Amino acid sequence: MTFARSITHPGGCEIGPRPIDLHLKALRSMGAKINDAQRGFIYCEAERLRGCEIQLDYPSVGATENIMLASVFAEEDTYIRNAAKEPEIVDLQNFLNSIGVSVSGAGTSVIRISGSNRKLKDTEHTIIPDRIVAGTYMVASAITGGDVLLRNVIPEHLSAVISNLRDCGCRINVKKNTIHVSGPAKPKAVDIIRTLPYPGFPTDMQAQMVALLTVARGTSIIVETVFENRYKHVEELLRMGANIKLEGRIAVIKGVKQLTGANVTARDLRGGAALVLAGLVANGETVISGVKHIDRGYENLEEKLRMIGADIKRIDT
Repeated sequence: MTFARSITHPGGCEIGPRPIDLHLKALRSMGAKINDAQRGFIYCEAERLRGCEIQLDYPSVGATENIMLASVFAEEDTYIRNAAKEPEIVDLQNFLNSIGVSVSGAGTSVIRISGSNRKLKDTEHTIIPDRIVAGTYMVASAITGGDVLLRNVIPEHLSAVISNLRDCGCRINVKKNTIHVSGPAKPKAVDIIRTLPYPGFPTDMQAQMVALLTVARGTSIIVETVFENRYKHVEELLRMGANIKLEGRIAVIKGVKQLTGANVTARDLRGGAALVLAGLVANGETVISGVKHIDRGYENLEEKLRMIGADIKRIDT
């Protein structure tokens, strides 16, 4: 039996080119016939996919997950080389194994999926805590000099964030499923932070760290290696009095004594979170539009920040 589907090109935050060529290349190598020449649409048809060895040009999280899912009913085994190592990949492996799939290697650069025409089992699965949401609240504590205890977190998933926040002067106490962050009176600058695939510093925490470093003592450098256009929050932070110079993928941040509240716009998910963080410490009122971006990645962000002392509210427009 041949299955065929047509979908529109995917969207998401506009943070630079986000090609899906790795996804299409992998599916083609598994036997799918794909036509992506039609403007705005991708047409795909296939009978049963064939397992094979797939070498990713980049350890893409989305491509790794997509190949894992596509391989479940494939004939023969599939090997993903240069696979992403993010915790979410391991979580997907655990889920697939719980429903009767045989997957191994998640968390390493090679993942094996044993394909078969199997019947899947019912299961109950709890997804792992969102490490980027947790990291955002950690930066909220750091930028305000606050004291926050995070529960139901997996500290090892946040090792790079914890290390850099300690460099900024935070006192961080880690236990099995909790992280206690005490922010400094004034954050310290860091020499350089490079965004990298896991276990490196996550690109999804770059904007939040930029916000923190705008009020740090000294000069910091951030290098964005993952996306080429992920500094849209910088223009908005400049409206608030930040001192940031962009040189391609490099941001040079000279900390200022005080940010000033302003009318700013969230242009993407994490950039929006960064503006919220900056608003917490700015002098005066900050009004952020474009909060639909923030809502895609944070559940009731303003309510949770209010619970720990923030003066923040949502305005209906």
